[in-house]
Amino acid sequence: MKKIQQNLKVILLGGLGEVGRNMMLLDWQGKILICDMGFRMPEEDMPGIDYIVPNASYLKGKEKNILGVVFTHGHYDHIGAIPYLIEKIWHPGLEFFASPLTRGIILRRQDDFPNLPKLNIAEVKDGSKVRLGPFKIEFFRQNHNIPDNLGLFIETPIGNILHTSDFKFDPAPVNDKPTNFQKLQSFGKRRILLLLSDSTGAEETNHSLSEKTIEKNLEEIFQYAPGRIIAATFASLINRIQQIISLSEKYDRKVCVEGYSMKANVEISKILGYIKSKKGTFIKAKEIGNYPESKITVLCTGAQGEGSAILMRIASKEHPYIRLKKGDSVILSSSVIPGNERTVQMLKDDILRHGVRVFHYKMMDIHAGGHAQKEELKEMIKIMSPRFFLPIHGQYSMLVAHSELAQEMGIPEKNIIVAENGQIINLSQKKIFVEKKTAPSNYVMVDGLGIGDVGEVVLRDRQMLARDGMFVIVAVIDKTTGKVKGSPDIISRGFVYLRESKELLRDTRRKVIEIIHHATGSGGAVNWSYVKDEIRNKIGQFLFSKTQRRPMILPVVIEV
Repeated sequence: MKKIQQNLKVILLGGLGEVGRNMMLLDWQGKILICDMGFRMPEEDMPGIDYIVPNASYLKGKEKNILGVVFTHGHYDHIGAIPYLIEKIWHPGLEFFASPLTRGIILRRQDDFPNLPKLNIAEVKDGSKVRLGPFKIEFFRQNHNIPDNLGLFIETPIGNILHTSDFKFDPAPVNDKPTNFQKLQSFGKRRILLLLSDSTGAEETNHSLSEKTIEKNLEEIFQYAPGRIIAATFASLINRIQQIISLSEKYDRKVCVEGYSMKANVEISKILGYIKSKKGTFIKAKEIGNYPESKITVLCTGAQGEGSAILMRIASKEHPYIRLKKGDSVILSSSVIPGNERTVQMLKDDILRHGVRVFHYKMMDIHAGGHAQKEELKEMIKIMSPRFFLPIHGQYSMLVAHSELAQEMGIPEKNIIVAENGQIINLSQKKIFVEKKTAPSNYVMVDGLGIGDVGEVVLRDRQMLARDGMFVIVAVIDKTTGKVKGSPDIISRGFVYLRESKELLRDTRRKVIEIIHHATGSGGAVNWSYVKDEIRNKIGQFLFSKTQRRPMILPVVIEV
């Protein structure tokens, strides 16, 4: 008789040991609940890659067992992978659950992918309850830096699980209500078997900044700015966008919203009532010249130094209507995502060359992260008092720091799992452990319309081309004699400038002829694959000895 699985499986396909790509599965006896489907941005050594998404191979053949997908909030590290993974999990009748703003952002983005299945997204709010097979989910409001952020209280056959979502405890949030501690305490009283908690701020001391503090500091800039204010932030930071709009109205400034994603999110948020503005506040970029410079605010994307974003186009004089000039103030209202430090520094330098003032979060508190820091995380653990603890959402060092906080709060080390993506965590009422078997969790890279077709080999080739260039050798061989006709052609891209390397090219041609004649000299049938390998290897060694560089060598042999 087949043994029935009595453990709940918790599998994180992303979000562990990294910031972004959040996706979690809960699997009870083959019935699967998915939480979030996010992407992350590529690393600097991933040329041409647009995004990295979770690997959904574990779900292959199990599509009909997927009960539904729940989303915590509308940031792309939690919803961005939907268009790239939806066909891998799709079955007719698959249900999705999201708050109004999250739903609006998902559906707006799906418009860019008209060939994908239409999503049936049910709207949920603070207090909504949903039953999906063995899982009963209650959604509850959590403060973050986007409205409509929901944590999850999940009743399962073995006990209660609480997923905090990204969160912070903010006593004075903007555009939101303060944390409902009464509600959190009521969950804690219902005995939490497993707490899954956001770790992004686990290495930061004390308490996260309140949005009210940010507003006060932003107001100082608005009060004294002599000319235009150009405020750059993430398109998904709806609360910050609202602050900038409100301050612009207070100081009698018109607001020009620039950037595709920024415009789309502002439009959705206005329809849903999350962004409020007076009539006549918004103007188009081409109308900026009709108003005094002291009456203009430009709200745009690009605080991370992204090449295609609006702020970079303004800084590099490529924007059709906006040129930076002395008297302008540029606000970078976001912290720097790890890995973007160099591009942000270059952006700041470019802006400052225009004689413009730049305000950023290291100068004054004009950005607050949306993530709880040490004191808040300890408070959450204290309120929930869980039997088992699993830190999620963060680099490995953040997960470890969070696990140490949990031990400080009295959770035994054996009841804490610091997991890696793809590990299958087994949970019962009495114990928690990691299976030897793992789910595939390697990077799936998105490049243009291709999803997963750029693997490690292609990426390595791109890195090699970016580092040392390529060297193409074209040799024409006489079929009857096996001798090289004329001189081999050489094409170099990103390796050496041909006109200035004539001696190197002459020696390379001589070497190619030698290699081919040696390989074909015995007469009889010639293995041209072997000849190409010989050219690739020996010319590679030769060029390295002369230049200390290793270009990608592509030999082309043509028989005539």
